[in-house]
Amino acid sequence: MLHIINKSPHSDNALESCLGVANSGDILLIEDAVYAATKGNAYEGKIREAVGKLKIYALLPDIEARGLAERVIDGVSTVGYDGFVDLAIANRNCQSWL
Repeated sequence: MLHIINKSPHSDNALESCLGVANSGDILLIEDAVYAATKGNAYEGKIREAVGKLKIYALLPDIEARGLAERVIDGVSTVGYDGFVDLAIANRNCQSWL
């Protein structure tokens, strides 16, 4: 399953909820959720822990738009819009966390 999260973890609990129930699949962080994929944020430990059991992706255009390209956590893969499409195709189901 592809879990898509678009809200900042600093203002919404979608990431926390997703990490609490997802035990397989891919997580794609888009829009303000990409802040969770950066070094030095309050959720870095949770993301690093999740990388051990899930594949974590962050949308590169959203990372770049926020000036975060140099701060992406090791183990988090960045993808462009074409990669977003590839993830949606590769996963049988998609769940947007609102």
